[in-house]
Amino acid sequence: MPKGKSSNSSVTTSKMRTALSPEARENQLISLAVDLAEQQLRDGTASSQVITHYLKLGSTKEKIEKEILEKQKELIEAKTKNINSSSEAKELYANALAAFRRYSGAKGEDDDEY
Repeated sequence: MPKGKSSNSSVTTSKMRTALSPEARENQLISLAVDLAEQQLRDGTASSQVITHYLKLGSTKEKIEKEILEKQKELIEAKTKNINSSSEAKELYANALAAFRRYSGAKGEDDDEY
């Protein structure tokens, strides 16, 4: 006799509010898929692809690759911050030099009209 859908899964989906953005909707669907995979693993009805997916997630190689990706993300953020602060510093130096020229009495680009 085939198992019918449990009443718990239909109750859970009916209580869920529709997402307001595409990103939130995607997160809802991911959550539902993970819940379904968990239920299939508990019931012993999970496909070999589902089992393999979660086995790979728990492997040492996967954890190292995840750590490498996190470090690369941090490095990219640091480089971006460095580039932004470098351009801000150049602008500050240029403004300071222009101010020093004005204070010393030298004509600046803006002073040609006077």
